Amino acid sequence: MSLPHPSPDGAPTSPLQIADYRKFWLARFFAVLATTGTVVIIGYQLYDVARTDYAMSITQASFQLGLLGFAQFLPVFLLTPVAGVVADRFDRRKVAGTAALLDMCVALGLGIITTLEIRSLPVLYAFAVMHGMVRVFISPAMSAIAPNIVPPKLIPRAIGFNSIAMQAGTIIGPAAYGFMFAAHHALPYWCSALFTLGASIAIQAIRHLPAIPRDPAKAHPIRQIVEGFRFVWSERFLFGCITLDLFAVLLGGATALMPVFARDLLHVGPEGLGQMRAATAAGAAVVAFWLSFRPLQSNVGVKMLAAVVAYGAATIGFGLSRHFLLSLACLACLGAADMISVFIRSSLVQLRTPDTVRGRVSAISGLAVSASNELGEFQSGFAAALLGATGAVVFGGSAAIVITLAWAWFFPELRRARTFEARWEQKS
Repeated sequence: MSLPHPSPDGAPTSPLQIADYRKFWLARFFAVLATTGTVVIIGYQLYDVARTDYAMSITQASFQLGLLGFAQFLPVFLLTPVAGVVADRFDRRKVAGTAALLDMCVALGLGIITTLEIRSLPVLYAFAVMHGMVRVFISPAMSAIAPNIVPPKLIPRAIGFNSIAMQAGTIIGPAAYGFMFAAHHALPYWCSALFTLGASIAIQAIRHLPAIPRDPAKAHPIRQIVEGFRFVWSERFLFGCITLDLFAVLLGGATALMPVFARDLLHVGPEGLGQMRAATAAGAAVVAFWLSFRPLQSNVGVKMLAAVVAYGAATIGFGLSRHFLLSLACLACLGAADMISVFIRSSLVQLRTPDTVRGRVSAISGLAVSASNELGEFQSGFAAALLGATGAVVFGGSAAIVITLAWAWFFPELRRARTFEARWEQKS
């Protein structure tokens, strides 16, 4: 694909014309590819070990998946505020690059224990925690880099391209890792080590990045953490967006129980699990590709609310389906709807946040995403223990719709939001 031509005055008309952004895009793609693939395989491996080696029932093994989500969320919850401060105090390239190298070490460890057939739930939980610990430092640093290397007018398009990198990695990672795991159980982890190494090299190759400003009056880490939370709290629309995503996806998340559907309900095995995870990302990627060229510009609040309702409806459809192709279609719709919400929220974070607090605000937004995903997995596992896998998914999708309607009432700024400008034009 050829790059767009610069404008007559020489200014870039696309983020892809900027060399540093292309390095950033590649680093993001490699990091997401490794992370999403690793998370899928750890989940399937843990569920299979619980069913085979520990002779657990489907309900008991489903609850183990919930515990796995909680194990991955706990380090994110504890370390995210620290990661945001680190991203605002130190060279973001080094922070993200070092964290990627540590993630490479985790992947190598997983490959070793899998090769040696150390089939133990505690060991898998331990590596899941370590993966969560190093991953939490990558996202805030990388999210804060993009606005420093892309002109403000190109940020919405950059967010679209960022999403393409994320969704492309999420499509390729789970699908490829599922087939690799079926061929050789350790192979996905060896590949993750290579991809995280590539991400570290690419992100540290970025050249033109402004130095982190030093402000002695705001140098205390605790004060910096508080300032980040205070900024999000004071921006009511931003706060509403983040909490909507937090609660809707937390309750409506279906990804935690995909191993149950793949192994025992749809009977498609690890290959099918990879395709299910890839279907979600495929739907999101199509929308991300569209938004990278035609970004949303009007009625963004209503569109975000409608997207979350569609997300809940697609979740219900997936829970009720017993046909593999129908399940894939529901997951693709789920991913497409979620992408719209992600695009709007990410644009707000990037365009309305000063660079001095961007790392912390990105960390808080990332904490909400992690809470909605990993903690949502714990909720799904617990609900599956009570309602069964199907009941848990259908309940979660219904709850996501109810939460959206409630947020539209409690945060009227959401449905009145017109554009991404700093001051919202509202209807009376």
